[in-house]
Amino acid sequence: MKQSNIRNKTFQFALNSVSLYQYLISEKNEQILSKQLLRCSTSVGAMIREAEYAESKADIIHKMSVAQKEINESLYWLELLYKTKYLVVFEFQNHFNDATEILKIITSILKKMKGI
Repeated sequence: MKQSNIRNKTFQFALNSVSLYQYLISEKNEQILSKQLLRCSTSVGAMIREAEYAESKADIIHKMSVAQKEINESLYWLELLYKTKYLVVFEFQNHFNDATEILKIITSILKKMKGI
């Protein structure tokens, strides 16, 4: 499993999301959508960390599946922030690309673990 790679990427994604949240509440006065993004985007890395000390293979798969759902939710909130014009294309694209890459890595890990 690409544990350290995904661990580092999700931690950096969480840091970037915190910065984006701070920007949105201070510069754009947007507090509802950005809070949703903050919650799901920071929980991705937390679930990856939990998976590191899971009790069984099934537990690892469960925690990675939750991380997969959370990163997918992050994509949703990013798209919504972009379509409602809280994010310009450059801000959106950077975060969206990072989230998409994380989603692909998690999906790949899950497929290997499930033998798909």
